[in-house]
Formats: sequence, structure tokens, C-alpha cells
Amino acid sequence: MDFSHSPAPPRRDGIALVIVLLVVVALGILAGGFSYSMLVETRLARNANMEPDLEWLGRSGVELARYVLGHTLSIPGESGIASLNQKWAGGPGMTNDILSEINLSDVPLGNGSFSVKIVDCERKVNINIASEDLLQRAFVFMGVDAAVQSSVIEAILDWKDLDDNPRLNGAESEEYLRGNPPYYSKNGPLDDIAELMMIRGITPELFWGHEGARQNPRSLQETVSSGSPGLGQTYSGVGLSELFTTFGTPQININTASLAVLQLLPGVDANIAGAIMQRRAGYDGAEGTEDDQPFRSVVELAGIAGLGPQYVALIQRFCGVMSATFEVTVEAKMSPYRRRFKALVRRANARDVAILHFGWE
Repeated sequence: MDFSHSPAPPRRDGIALVIVLLVVVALGILAGGFSYSMLVETRLARNANMEPDLEWLGRSGVELARYVLGHTLSIPGESGIASLNQKWAGGPGMTNDILSEINLSDVPLGNGSFSVKIVDCERKVNINIASEDLLQRAFVFMGVDAAVQSSVIEAILDWKDLDDNPRLNGAESEEYLRGNPPYYSKNGPLDDIAELMMIRGITPELFWGHEGARQNPRSLQETVSSGSPGLGQTYSGVGLSELFTTFGTPQININTASLAVLQLLPGVDANIAGAIMQRRAGYDGAEGTEDDQPFRSVVELAGIAGLGPQYVALIQRFCGVMSATFEVTVEAKMSPYRRRFKALVRRANARDVAILHFGWE
């Protein structure tokens, strides 16, 4: 029998090679995934180990801020006022004072460092104690149409008051619960200024200002409003976030307030506000320098052109020359990790600078 032309058996070595390659690839993927998971776990564990150190760096920065704020009141020439040329505000302070060698940037401590920024709350208006008249002056300054001013202002007042009864043009929980998502009116003081965006009629542009609205997303949630406030032809571009805060005493500090905030004072327009800032800036025209001439009393405003004693008497209850509440931001660094902490402190006197809140962002 002739077997010379019988078919050759099929070769299986090619199939085996493909199977081996598939197994190798699968094992490689599994090994890579396991390696990545271990890398993530290692970084998480390292971050967890760093958290206590970063937190203590943050707390150390707050303690340094308390020290600077307290000792500022014991320095001759600086006690009784709060101004932008003082050490806490990043200024040089008085020559040869006790804080002259203090540095608030990149302070080394252990294996890390921290930087401290201190901002007084009295440079803005406390929205929680702002009267209806003051709110109206703010909206007039911002250029909000008179036709919608009362609607937004009354909505703010309804949000702050303790009852759930809406004013004539206001808004309470009944209206907000019809939104998507529904929520209740606060019926209490605002904890964060961004809460304003939850109030009917307050848009991102109205909150952040003309430029800020393009750079900041809507915080907290999409604004639920039954009508957006119209902005007039004279819209200043300044937002509510630049004028108001949720902390601070009832009086605006004329030594630290901005040009916009100063114009919320009765009888103060842009020219008078500019003259106030020019006076406190000193001869070089730059604030936060050695030649600053901060106001030591509100009565000194009588020397500003356009403000006579009668106007000073009118605005005296709205402003002062001292700040008592401060926001402290601490940037803690421990290479390659960073953490930002924020604290709110209240200064009663040189020995009493209390921490009201501490947390990290």
C-alpha cells in the first residue's frame, strides 16, 4: 500500500504559540494593574502619613498669625488702628518694632515650611448685619436696575430672617422647594458668602462681578431664580462677593476697605473714596508701604475734600479705623505635598486672639 501521498497531520505548534502569547499578555496586564494599584496604595499611605505633619504646619501658621495680630496692638503708633502697612497685612510695620524680623512667607519648620496670609473681614460689609438701606446703596452702586432692586433685596432679607413668611417681593422656602433640586430657605445668618447664589435673582455675574463671572463656576449649585436682575447701563462690574462678607463687626475699616466698599458709605462717591485711599497711601501713592498715613480716627475724614463735619457725623456709625476679625490662610508644604488651611480668628486685645474656626480646603 502506498502512503506517499497521504495528507500530513495538522500542525498545532502555531496555535499553541498564539495561546502562550495571549496568556503572557493577560499576565502582563494583570501585573501592570497590580503594580499600579500598589503604587496608588503606597501614595495614599504616604499621604495619610503626611497629613498629621501638614496639619501641624497649618496650625503653626495660625499660631504665628495670632502672635503677629496680638503684638501689633502693643506697638506704639500701631495700637488702636488696623492698616495695610502693618505686618499682618504684609506691610513693613513700624521701624524697629518687635515684629520687624518676622517673616510670613516660606517659614521653615521641621521638614516643611508654611506661608501665612491674613485678611481682615472689616474691609468688607457683614451681610448678616447689613441693613436694607445699605443693601440698596450697594445695588445702586453696582448699577442694578431699580425695577428689580427691591425683589433681590427682599429675597436676601427673607433668606436671613428667622421666619418663613415672604415679604411682598421676597422669597421663602415655598418658592425654593419648587426648584430643581428643591431646598429650604436658610432662615438664619449666612455661613459662607457663596450662599448668596442660592437666593432667587442672584446670578453669577451679580455675585462675582463682570470679570469674575467668566472665571468662576457657579458654586454650591446652579442658581435657581424666577427672574435674573437686570444690570443697568452704569453697571460697575463689581460683584457682591467683593463688597460683602459673612463675618466681622458692623463697622467698615476705612484704612483697609477697597474703593468700591468705601462708596457704600453715605455721601461717599468715587472721587471722595479715591481721596480717602490717596490720603492713607501717603506720598508715594502705594498702600502697604512705610510712608502710609492711615486714619487714626474717623473724625480725620473731615479733612477730605467733599466731606465736611456734617457728613462725618452721618457716616461715623458705619465705619471705624480698627479690625477685629481676620481670615488666616496657611499654605503648608512638605515636598512634594501641599495643603491649604483656613482659620477665622477674633482679636479682642493683645492677649486675646481667639480661633473661631480651623479647617483645610
